[in-house]
Amino acid sequence: MSSIPGSCTPSEHAASRRQFLGAAAASGITAMVSGSSALAGEVAKRGKRVILLWLAGGASQFETFDPKPGAVTGGPFRSIQTSTSGVRVSELMPRMAARLKDTCLIRSLNTKNADHGGGAELMMRGRRDEASVRYPDMGSVLARELGDSESKVPDYVSFYLQSEGQGFSGTGAGFLGARFGPMQLHKGTTPENLSRLDTISASDFADRMALRESWSRAFEKGRVSAALGSHQQAFARVGGLMESQKLFDLSNESAKTREAYGPTQFGEQALIARRLVEAGVPFVRVGRAWWDSHGQNFETHQEMVPELDHVMATLLDDLGQRGMLKDTLVITLSEFGRTPNINASLGRDHFASAWSCSLSGCGVVGGSVYGKTDDRGDKVAEGEIGAARLFATIYKALGINPQKNYHLGSRPVPLTDPGTEPVKEVLA
Repeated sequence: MSSIPGSCTPSEHAASRRQFLGAAAASGITAMVSGSSALAGEVAKRGKRVILLWLAGGASQFETFDPKPGAVTGGPFRSIQTSTSGVRVSELMPRMAARLKDTCLIRSLNTKNADHGGGAELMMRGRRDEASVRYPDMGSVLARELGDSESKVPDYVSFYLQSEGQGFSGTGAGFLGARFGPMQLHKGTTPENLSRLDTISASDFADRMALRESWSRAFEKGRVSAALGSHQQAFARVGGLMESQKLFDLSNESAKTREAYGPTQFGEQALIARRLVEAGVPFVRVGRAWWDSHGQNFETHQEMVPELDHVMATLLDDLGQRGMLKDTLVITLSEFGRTPNINASLGRDHFASAWSCSLSGCGVVGGSVYGKTDDRGDKVAEGEIGAARLFATIYKALGINPQKNYHLGSRPVPLTDPGTEPVKEVLA
């Protein structure tokens, strides 16, 4: 497989725990939501959650959701019939083929950016940054839109435990500020620096917190300050974040459930993601790397696609059995797809002109396909959409107006590019 291009620079805007707490203690974010949303809109998005399965490096549409068997570009794998009449997927995905009823396949993405760094940022933000504006990623927007200010669980958690491509995450809160940035997990599935120090007993810790609370209440008397309120909120969230550690502990899950997801790191993270959204976390990204198959594409996908198939199907079944799928949107997405042409190393290179993703559960028409590529997979033949329309569709599925404005000073900034319409055929 190819090495990561040295010309790509990592995002510098991911929020550490300390940055997050510092921002929460500040006097609020600079971006203000314009106007008041209609009550119906607020009710529609209440309780909505998102799990993003991020296939870092660029998974192949040919070996997943848009196979072309028999074409010179098709590769060695067959297609198989799905539970939706006339819809076929790669034979490497038999479990998803049998349970496509909750999933919409989008086969007509043309996003025009086949660079790891730029593609990741585009597919996490839905648009390109401007010289003077750093846009928030999807997770930060949804943390802002779907999160509860009184909640003690994190608003946005991002898993990316592989070393390959870690600098090309595409995450960042942009102008929303670190308060809505991700809790990044790079070293393990449990957040660092949240545990009570071993040198402090539980009773001593409780006494210290009670003393701090008493002093704070005394200081607050007769004072009104946004900064003071944010400071108190930050401390409340610290306690909640410490308590939320148990959500990352899979020993609390039954052996049957753990076995269902499987022993892989990807499966374990998907199970934690389910636990997090069940507890009220609005957005969880589960990164699985490294799909950048410039060489040995078919061997790479023969290993990784069955794992994706197993984990994705198990997650959807688990959410469905718990009655959560109607309010949880599961997105499977990469920074781009892979080329139709097979190179001399039997690999597929970066390709952003005609590729696929999937949306499952909340707000979408299950058992459906939107868009079509030509017989070779070279270009979109029907229903072409870019990143902006995909994001508008995602937001609409969650009950969020994609043209809702934030304000940077006096400048209105809609959630998606002005005039962008969601794809109505995808929406339930």
